Amino acid sequence: MKITDLLKSGKKPLFTFELLPPLKGNTIQTIYDAIDPLLEFDPSYINVTYHQSETVYTHRKDGLIEKKVIRKRPGTVAISAAIKNKYKITVVPHLICGGFTREETEDALIELNFLGIHNIIALRGDAPGGSRVFIPEENGHRYTNELVEQIMDLNNGKYLSEDLKHNYKTEFSVGVAGYPEKHIEAPNMDIDLINLKRKVDAGAEYVVTQMFFDNKKFFEFVDKCRAIGITVPIIPGLKPVSTLNDIELIPQTFAIDLPVDLTNEIQKCKTNKEVRQLGIEWCTMQSKELNEHNVPGLHYYTLSQSDNIAKIAKKVF
Repeated sequence: MKITDLLKSGKKPLFTFELLPPLKGNTIQTIYDAIDPLLEFDPSYINVTYHQSETVYTHRKDGLIEKKVIRKRPGTVAISAAIKNKYKITVVPHLICGGFTREETEDALIELNFLGIHNIIALRGDAPGGSRVFIPEENGHRYTNELVEQIMDLNNGKYLSEDLKHNYKTEFSVGVAGYPEKHIEAPNMDIDLINLKRKVDAGAEYVVTQMFFDNKKFFEFVDKCRAIGITVPIIPGLKPVSTLNDIELIPQTFAIDLPVDLTNEIQKCKTNKEVRQLGIEWCTMQSKELNEHNVPGLHYYTLSQSDNIAKIAKKVF
């Protein structure tokens, strides 16, 4: 089922969550172990993230620089197909600009369409490890709105090659990311909102937000989106804190503020177990308040460890 249809079904809020593909060497069972505890809450769909292979550049004796892949994750398409076939739940893989040429993007879309996977979250993707600047592949997309435009072209039967035979129309429903505290690279919130509107104008049908820990920032973000003509559903994304390091790691990695009350409570904790319980309580509070404001869904970032999400869902859904 398309996410747009789920959002129109009248069921509120939708319970959804995101999974991180395991590192190479782990098995598909690690994914199943994350999904199984959440089945009782009737998830409407499951996101599967995509990550570029991690690389390093080394200097060779001949003076040339060699690119080496040092860490890989199994393919998002394969994981999405496995989940779809095992659980009969709608699956929404991420598709990113980084690491893809336009031709490779088209190939991935053809494969997803063949597998009956018609929902996508379109993202630019992060800059490669060790770099502060996003560099697209040659003949790749620099911005997410360009990726959304390519997906919409396929929905209209327009492929890269005009000579391609059997250029059937696809039926993809596309979601994009929104940032209640702005994207880390955006110079200000106004420009970030303009970029979001470009993605929606290109064909995106809903927005899923980056994590946030202060609901007021989400409500303000929605108001700003509506003020500039973004009318599609906006789904809040939530992640409970889980380790002592989160008090530094989350703000540094995502440029997200942690509320004073939350940081004060984290600082009182002595162990990660205590922080994990605090995260459950704080995220439960967030979820209930968001639900009271009639949000279309609640989307949880699990990092493929779902025991805390299950405890939150038990109190909310």
